[in-house]
Amino acid sequence: MTAGRIERIGVVVGGGPAPGTNGVIAAVAIEGINRGCSVLGLHDGFEWLAKHYTDEQHQLTIPEVSRIHLRGGTILGTSRVDAAQDERSLENTIRSLAKLRVDGLVAIGGDDVLRSAAAIERASAGAVRVAFVPKTIDNDVWLPLPIPTLGYETARHLGVRMIQNLMEDAKTTGRWYFAVTMGRPTGHLTLGIGKAAGATVTIVPEEFRGRDVSIHEIADVLEGAIVKRRASGREFGVAVLAESLTERMRSGEVAELADVDRDAQGNIRVTEIDLGRKIKNAVQTRLEQRGISTTIVDKTIGYELRCAPPIPFDAEYARDLGYAAVTHLLEGASGAIVVLQGGEFRPVPFDEALDPVTGRGRLRFVDVDTEGYHVAREYMVRLEPKDFEDAENVARLAAAGAMTVEEFRARFAAS
Repeated sequence: MTAGRIERIGVVVGGGPAPGTNGVIAAVAIEGINRGCSVLGLHDGFEWLAKHYTDEQHQLTIPEVSRIHLRGGTILGTSRVDAAQDERSLENTIRSLAKLRVDGLVAIGGDDVLRSAAAIERASAGAVRVAFVPKTIDNDVWLPLPIPTLGYETARHLGVRMIQNLMEDAKTTGRWYFAVTMGRPTGHLTLGIGKAAGATVTIVPEEFRGRDVSIHEIADVLEGAIVKRRASGREFGVAVLAESLTERMRSGEVAELADVDRDAQGNIRVTEIDLGRKIKNAVQTRLEQRGISTTIVDKTIGYELRCAPPIPFDAEYARDLGYAAVTHLLEGASGAIVVLQGGEFRPVPFDEALDPVTGRGRLRFVDVDTEGYHVAREYMVRLEPKDFEDAENVARLAAAGAMTVEEFRARFAAS
């Protein structure tokens, strides 16, 4: 390696798949090669590097990557192994990169991968310059608002189409759907899908403002929405729930939390907890006890969103991010998230985006105090304080719920 000049760029993908990832790989390879570097595709995230294995890699070529930008998934594979999970793994990763003669690294991933990228940049003491590309359908990497993470817009687009289909089915068959959408630990994807699709009601963890949430509270919101729809003559609807609501529940509320599988970073595999079924059963039991017959179907919208081919927004965005990452490294810089704001590249230093306590990437949560969230709420069907201001309206709602006015107020007025 020549001092000060990057000769070989490694590109690695970590975390869950997200649309547009192949576009970044292609842009890094094409721009790197055109500017005189060799570009090495590192397979399966940090899985092998952290064990000091260096065979799982190959040199990328322009013919190989020139048309992969519109493909879903990632040609390099991915994993959730954290290169910074312990000193041995980090040391092995640095040694592996040195053995492979990688002096520039483009890491593509979410908040967990950001931690690995920052640790490599710091521990290598300048031997490996690092640029990080924010890729996650969760849209929760600490970026300046309203910049999305790569893959979010495609996942939202596909999720909206699925919810639209469910809404048409709900109307046709006179039933309700409770759709639980992927995304943890924030509610960005769920809210984005629900708002754009015009779902009947959307529930995200941020609306509970950091406190624990119970199945009872979620059931109150959904039961109230069903009653309000019945009062307006509609027996159908679609509710969109964030799977991350599960992470806000006490282990006693969802017994599976105590022994559920966890990923390589220790995160709960929330997709293994059947939140939709639990909420459906709670709401349906309440309604049946009052003689209300309503068909509710629980539906999970999850892995279908992750490896979809990118929509044009993400395909273009991926190319911009990959180009900017290579430019950042070749200009002698390091240790930053690649961000595009107003069409211009702006680096966000790792120190700004890392949690000083955990060392992991800081998370960007849904801000429920914004006008954007207020608009989303205005178009939902939910029982709100104003619904209790008019006695005649309360009587109509209570009748739709097969309750007395007193029972209705006691159940919902404080919700």
